[in-house]
Amino acid sequence: MEIQPISVTDLNKYIKDKVAGDEYLNNVLVKGEISNFKHHYTGHLYFTLKDDNSLIKCIMFKSFTQNLKFVPKDGMKVMVFGTVSVFERDGVYQIYCKAMQEEGMGSLYKAYEELKKKLELEGLFSQEHKKKIPFMPKVVGVLTSQTGSVIRDIINVSTRRNPNVYIRLFPVPVQGEGAGEKIADAIHFMNEKKLADVLILARGGGSLEDLWPFNEEVVARAIFASDIPIISAVGHETDFSISDFVADLRAPTPSAAAELAVADTEELKIKLENYKTRYKLALKKKVELMRLQYEKCMARRVFKEPLQEIRQKEIRLDMITKNMQNLVINKYKDSKSEMLKMISKLDTLSPLKTLTRGYSIVQREGKIIKSANEIDKDDEIELRFIDGQKTAKIM
Repeated sequence: MEIQPISVTDLNKYIKDKVAGDEYLNNVLVKGEISNFKHHYTGHLYFTLKDDNSLIKCIMFKSFTQNLKFVPKDGMKVMVFGTVSVFERDGVYQIYCKAMQEEGMGSLYKAYEELKKKLELEGLFSQEHKKKIPFMPKVVGVLTSQTGSVIRDIINVSTRRNPNVYIRLFPVPVQGEGAGEKIADAIHFMNEKKLADVLILARGGGSLEDLWPFNEEVVARAIFASDIPIISAVGHETDFSISDFVADLRAPTPSAAAELAVADTEELKIKLENYKTRYKLALKKKVELMRLQYEKCMARRVFKEPLQEIRQKEIRLDMITKNMQNLVINKYKDSKSEMLKMISKLDTLSPLKTLTRGYSIVQREGKIIKSANEIDKDDEIELRFIDGQKTAKIM
């Protein structure tokens, strides 16, 4: 089979998709020394992270640099937390940093990994425990901050897709101390009161510290215990929290969560119309096919001349009857001929036949006498002739 060539762009895109699909590369913690540091006028940070044997390019966007508690410099040993991805244009991979700390720190990431491993071993991430998201929920519960763009995006997307859907907001803090317990309490409350058909747990992007409530065990176990299906939409597309792994479905963004939770009624109408058209065409074709089959069936001779087949059977039956009669007659003649032959043979061997030639049979007291020694003088005997029987006395 000949291998078809692809473009460089296609190859780089394929590699990027492969890297993006690796869960481990979505959240990595790497330590090294900063070199070639550049603070761009846009606010983004560009630098290289290296050790004694290798180096890798890194970039930290302005939205993440606001959480830095120190000023990065060349030669500084740090730990960066982020996502490995491929820059398609140049065909190079680099770390998109979300957080950076001076070496020796990183307790949050360590706690994240330990809890993730623990819950995974307990089966909280198992696919068999995932509940199906309802197709047409009447009420969508949203657990997020009551201010900000997240709830507005969810409302806008949901109502645009289905104007009749009801959005029930349960305001919860999405960062800070005690936020995890309040989020867990909200999940329990929504379940206890059965206030929604599906829940969306959402917040915008942020640092690891900002997203930490969604990495807490109390939230993970509340999600797992929920009878209401939960969609987790925490942070940006490249952010992965513990809640994402435990939830029944993970959405890359809050807006995407609304799209996954609420069916687009316009699309459904178009699908229904398409189904209607397809069913009409299918029914029309079915009727046409059945009509052709009917005409073909009625064109057969058995329907045009229904008695013809019966007459053929009658002729066949007469022939079989005639053959059977002939077989019986021939068998009778053969048997009769054979019987006459046997009678002739028996007649030839009959003692009565001998009497016709002048012989007679001597008997005494019904017993045939075969020897002269069997009778004495004065014995009475019977003589049997062809035409009768006489009694005689031995002198």
